[in-house]
Amino acid sequence: MTMGSRLKEWNLAAFLAGITAFVWYAFGALPLHIAVSQQLELTPTQTSSWVFIVWFSGALFSIALSLVYRQPIPITWTIPGLIYLGTLAGRFTFAEIVGANMMAGVLFLVLALLRMGERIMKWLPLPIVMGMFAGSIFVYVTRTVVVIVEDVAVAGVTVGGYLLGRAIGSRKVPPAGLAVVFGSAAVAFTSSVDVGALPWTLPEVSMPGMRFSFAAFVAVTLPMVLLALGLGNVQGLGFLLAQGYRAPLNTVTVATALCSLVNAAFGGHPATVARTGAALLAGPEAGPLQSRYWGSVTASALTILMALGASTVAALVGMLLSKRMTGEGSRA
Repeated sequence: MTMGSRLKEWNLAAFLAGITAFVWYAFGALPLHIAVSQQLELTPTQTSSWVFIVWFSGALFSIALSLVYRQPIPITWTIPGLIYLGTLAGRFTFAEIVGANMMAGVLFLVLALLRMGERIMKWLPLPIVMGMFAGSIFVYVTRTVVVIVEDVAVAGVTVGGYLLGRAIGSRKVPPAGLAVVFGSAAVAFTSSVDVGALPWTLPEVSMPGMRFSFAAFVAVTLPMVLLALGLGNVQGLGFLLAQGYRAPLNTVTVATALCSLVNAAFGGHPATVARTGAALLAGPEAGPLQSRYWGSVTASALTILMALGASTVAALVGMLLSKRMTGEGSRA
């Protein structure tokens, strides 16, 4: 199928779904990423390289897979895995964590070549997979309520913008877009950021030192593989199957394993199929089944731009997080 034929399948619903997914990446996942890098006490260069590689590599793999198979196949990274890495602060050095992530990528690739991803999908009944998926994203709903109560000035206004978009009910006014506008305005009024202090440069990419140890293999490598393969891929691909797609299970598993190796080489953690991204990009609201992949392409293209601004974005989010935590501490 030629690129011209694919362009004819572009539609507004898929495009808006892609915008919504990108908003989630930028305003949901990225701040968590920066917060964990602060927990691990990484240098600006280490943070910049980590942020750049996991977003850039995942976006490239997403575009390639989505265009080749004409399916919305979003590749990002494992959020539970990232949170787990944050809990290891002080227990392992960054070099040990990087080495463990490299071992995870190798183990991930071996399992993929043995077609374990495909076998797991066959072993687990689809209703169980979808139950796991629903349970995994339900925590975001409950967490939203907590955040609104604790931070009405920003979180409450942001959710209010989203609800207003839902009330308007027009595809030309995406609720996530209004949430970003309202939330950005709230942050601007409640936080003072010195824009001149931000580094307006391309990301600093480096290959950090690695240290391999059995303790890190047990405590980091094995959990990261289980979270990426057994949680992320199973749920993300399971959602695609539930929507009627004949997802290339083994190919996607190999692709995420290769992406994980690339990530680890530059200080990143394992890649996986984005379960939340899949829900946003492959659901009925993303347009006709055969053209929803354009949403994945749209989100990934915007993600590449975000990755290229990793140094600036990381510094900005870091400042905002620091100010919010400082404000919470003074109120306490």
